[in-house]
Amino acid sequence: MKRFEFHLRISPERYLDYYRGAIRQVVVRCPDGVTVQFPASLLQAFVTPAGIQGEFVLTCDDSNRGADLRRSPVRG
Repeated sequence: MKRFEFHLRISPERYLDYYRGAIRQVVVRCPDGVTVQFPASLLQAFVTPAGIQGEFVLTCDDSNRGADLRRSPVRG
């Protein structure tokens, strides 16, 4: 199982491009320099009036299939 951690900050206005299907893939760079691409549809569960903000964890199998996106637990 592969695991990628990253920060996202997408404004509500920018998210409209994802919502409308104009952008179908999200590309992020993890703190370790790895670039990850995943379907924009995985973001739908995290949209708020302020857009999408926070720390996230993307997991998938070793063939990069079965992607699952979750909000990273708050550390403190």
